Amino acid sequence: MLWFRIRLTVFSGLKQWWEVTSRRRGGMREISPTQNWILIAIVLAASGVIYDSMFYSNQTPVIGAIFALFIGMPILAFERKVLLRTLYRRIQKLPTFAFIITELVIYEILMSIGFACAGLLLWSVGMLKPPSLLDLVIMPFEVFLYALAVCALMIFVLRVRELLGRDVFLSMLVSRYRNPVREERVFLFIDLVDSTAFAEKHGDLRAQQLLSSLFATFAEPVRRHKGMINDYVGDAAIITWPLARGVKDARCVRCIFDILADIEANAAGWRKSYGQVPKLRAALHGGEIITAEIGVDHHKISYFGDTVNTTARLETLCRSLNRPVLISTELARRMNFPDDISCEDLGTHAVKGRGQALGVMALSSRAVTVLKTPAVILHG
Repeated sequence: MLWFRIRLTVFSGLKQWWEVTSRRRGGMREISPTQNWILIAIVLAASGVIYDSMFYSNQTPVIGAIFALFIGMPILAFERKVLLRTLYRRIQKLPTFAFIITELVIYEILMSIGFACAGLLLWSVGMLKPPSLLDLVIMPFEVFLYALAVCALMIFVLRVRELLGRDVFLSMLVSRYRNPVREERVFLFIDLVDSTAFAEKHGDLRAQQLLSSLFATFAEPVRRHKGMINDYVGDAAIITWPLARGVKDARCVRCIFDILADIEANAAGWRKSYGQVPKLRAALHGGEIITAEIGVDHHKISYFGDTVNTTARLETLCRSLNRPVLISTELARRMNFPDDISCEDLGTHAVKGRGQALGVMALSSRAVTVLKTPAVILHG
């Protein structure tokens, strides 16, 4: 009972600390990829120390930590598409049963190599002196099972995190939005042009395949610019940032132009696969909204307010104004644009459902520094 109370107190303190720091920073705290990997390494090393304390109490704890790092890090690097990325993409296309078997085989190979490397390293520095070198390079079955269980648990947590999104996962973990919260956010609405015509010509199944490929293209630029894909609605994607994070270094603007640049850079592949290059419309707006966790059996972080509605209406203006990327003047004034991004003031426009006119600017890019090639903006 005492241990339970201690854990409850620690968790409550963590929750309060997270909520306070999140409010101060205008949203969830940013965690760099380096910090992420350090955290993963600490958890893996701790699992090795725990294993040693249970089965090899007379052994130096650092030995278990080193074995755990060498065994677990390659698997997690593989799962996070850092190691053998092409192979990972190929096996993802396999049927479920074949995928599971193939992944287990890859796990066994990676863990065996890691175990052998760790054993030889510890032997070379004099920390291990086994009866035979075979004991260093051949992983015992019980070690394999323990390592597999630890990695499976961590992969499960990472998969859930990817499924929900980092910010949503952490918010739900600490129940940050259990009660509605007032905050400021940036929203980016991206819509595929002429998706209905494509579906009528090629069928709904082919249209869905196009959307899946397109939305997959969004993932890396969104991750790179610290955003979060909040939802997919038909042929549109909704991307969001806490306001301070989104306007910093014009991340929200860089994100959309990186997406357009990636599509242009792979234009030949799009034409080969789908007979055309996707054309997009995008709108950016930011401001105050209400964020809340809703649902009972299925939980979701929901955003409510004029800011969301205005962004959706702004996206519809792209067609009438014949501009592929629009941003509200209000949001544009909150950030400094990169030199390669130019703005065109389109004046104020009436927006349905909004009492006052909205200042609108069109964005275009002269160059995309990430790819070092011009970003051609396609008109819908």
